[in-house]
Amino acid sequence: MDRSTPGRPAWKRLRRLIPYAAALVLLVSLRQAHLSESLNLLLYDLVTQWRAAPSGRETPIAIIGIGEADLRKLGWPLDDGLLAEAIERLDRAGVGAIGLDLYRDLGVGIHQERLRSLAASHGRLVSVYSAVDRIGAIPGTPPDRRAYIDLTIDPDGVVRRDLVHVRGLGPEGVTLPMRLLEVATGKTLLRQRIERGDSNLSGLEQSGGGYTDLDNAGVQRMLAFHRAGSFPTWSLSLLLSGGVPTAELRGKIVLIGNLAPSLRDSFRVPFSRFGAARGLATMPGVEIHAHRTAALLAQESSHSFGLLAAPGWANALLVLAGLGLGIGLGEGIGSLRRSLAAVGTLALLAALAGAVALGQGVWFDGALPLAALAAFSAAAWTRRGMEEQRQGLELERLLGQTTSAAMAHELLDKRQGLLEGGRFPGRQVCVTVLFADIAHFSRLAERLDPDALLTWLNRSMGVMVSSVHMHGGLVNKFTGDGLMAVFGAPLSQGVAEDATAAVNSASAMREQLRQLNGFLKLEGQPLLQLRVGLHSGWVIAGSVGSPERWEFGLIGDVVNCASRIESFAKTTITDHCQVMVSSTTHRLVADRVQGAWKPRGMVPLDGRSEGLEAWELIDGASPEAPDNPSQDTGSRAGS
Repeated sequence: MDRSTPGRPAWKRLRRLIPYAAALVLLVSLRQAHLSESLNLLLYDLVTQWRAAPSGRETPIAIIGIGEADLRKLGWPLDDGLLAEAIERLDRAGVGAIGLDLYRDLGVGIHQERLRSLAASHGRLVSVYSAVDRIGAIPGTPPDRRAYIDLTIDPDGVVRRDLVHVRGLGPEGVTLPMRLLEVATGKTLLRQRIERGDSNLSGLEQSGGGYTDLDNAGVQRMLAFHRAGSFPTWSLSLLLSGGVPTAELRGKIVLIGNLAPSLRDSFRVPFSRFGAARGLATMPGVEIHAHRTAALLAQESSHSFGLLAAPGWANALLVLAGLGLGIGLGEGIGSLRRSLAAVGTLALLAALAGAVALGQGVWFDGALPLAALAAFSAAAWTRRGMEEQRQGLELERLLGQTTSAAMAHELLDKRQGLLEGGRFPGRQVCVTVLFADIAHFSRLAERLDPDALLTWLNRSMGVMVSSVHMHGGLVNKFTGDGLMAVFGAPLSQGVAEDATAAVNSASAMREQLRQLNGFLKLEGQPLLQLRVGLHSGWVIAGSVGSPERWEFGLIGDVVNCASRIESFAKTTITDHCQVMVSSTTHRLVADRVQGAWKPRGMVPLDGRSEGLEAWELIDGASPEAPDNPSQDTGSRAGS
């Protein structure tokens, strides 16, 4: 497509958004792959382990556990008669509620009816069932004492959440902790509030906390664990033998369940994830239900603890903030080093803020906002790099000349103030123009074959170009056997400073040329003779041409005057490098440049009644004169 077509500028603008599109894809991928969620869960487990938690002994909850010793003594599966006896003993001790964390939809032993009778008539016994595995409660249990026991497990197999309640399941669709609380207190206020849609009990959102796409069916909360292993626990054998003090049981909610590792009724939990020899520790299901019940009691009494999950909208705002700050810091700070430092500092402060929030009990998505900050600041840096590269190429195209690395870097740094609409706008500036030309080039061209001539010429040009670059000048154009350079545009160090740099550049050409002639003489090559002319004054500098081809041009009489001064040296050249300057340049540099000055008379100018006074910078050394210093009669391109 041609540059002049309308679609190209729009495509260029869209192309600059590619780094941001890549950053957005990366961010979405991190979210969809649940990598950010994994990091958030890792942090959640770390804080859960390190945070101080209350002891289960401070709660009205106790556990009657069935351990390995009970299995050896009482056998497995347990006879229903043993369970019935344990329940009757607990009833005589005056417990508040009994949760039987064992499936007994199918009876065991000859005393099945005894257990079923208790389930039907005992007002404090709660029988469990599994809605997921479709395992029923003890036959005959009334609906208001049935409870489903299914746990909510994260995709990595860890129990972190608690399903408090599911609306609309009817009288028997109640979780075990909720049912135990209602049986122990005789009140259903908490469940009624949830059923009514109390906003304070709305539960965990789909993108709440550090989750990204949570199955948040029902009312879920992050499970507030008490200290692991801290609930009062006695074995079933001890209870059956009368060894459990009645005073330790009175008024408590008692859970009966498996503790024996061989029964494999255990689940992974956040505790001991860090530093554990075998990874995540496991916790018996009956103890998890004790933690669930204790957390529900704490919530009911307004003494809830643990980590609260931030709402999804708060996480979304944090991601947007990270995205915006990444773009702002990446684009808004001019220095890349300062921008990197600012982003790094902000990321560190954000991480510290997240740690403080977790310490205060609020868990939110910290990984995705930090990823947004990093990805979009990196996208900004990438876009800036692409833009700098593009503008560097544009500067190179616009100048069409050679510049030193230092000048190119300075031009790139100051490009915002130099370029308008992809070109250098016309500006009136005071510059010093330098013309350098090889004397007797036409005659030398007749003596050398083309390849040898070009090699010789390039060595000569190397002397001129390096001297210009060394002193901050711009090689504006090559003139066949010479060049034109400008000092003071497009960047200026000051009128006198630019003129001084130009004259020093000419002096450097003279010194380098002396060294080059020494090598040429040893090689048997023709020696080099150079004429240099300089003039200072006002020009209009800017891009000249069309959008297809811009060139950095200088418009003004200064260019012609500098060329005339260089040509004037043809009649007076006796040195290997003759440096002639106008009186204007001489006034600017006379006190700044080392060397002797000699007046050379007036240089006639076409179209002017008065000429321009010329001065020669005398070389203090005594170089050997080049061969054939006779006057050349060729054109400028081959003079």
